Amino acid sequence: MIQAPALALSVLLASAYGVAFFLWRGRGVRDLLYYWLAAIVGFATGQIAGQFIDVIPWTIGQVHFVEATVVAILFLAMASWLKLDDRK
Repeated sequence: MIQAPALALSVLLASAYGVAFFLWRGRGVRDLLYYWLAAIVGFATGQIAGQFIDVIPWTIGQVHFVEATVVAILFLAMASWLKLDDRK
């Protein structure tokens, strides 16, 4: 079970990824929410995968930083691709 400091760090990092991606690819407030949600879900998925696989030893406390970051970026790229497909 993840503790409060690790959860706060995870939400902070995922939010930073979502906002950075929005500044790069976003257009409106809906895009901000869309990318933020994609980053949160992606980071959580990467965190869970990191806990199960436990191959990469680099963590920040309980946060599997590398795995969660990679999956969050993949989710953001997928969200951008789906959003671009929606604009056509």
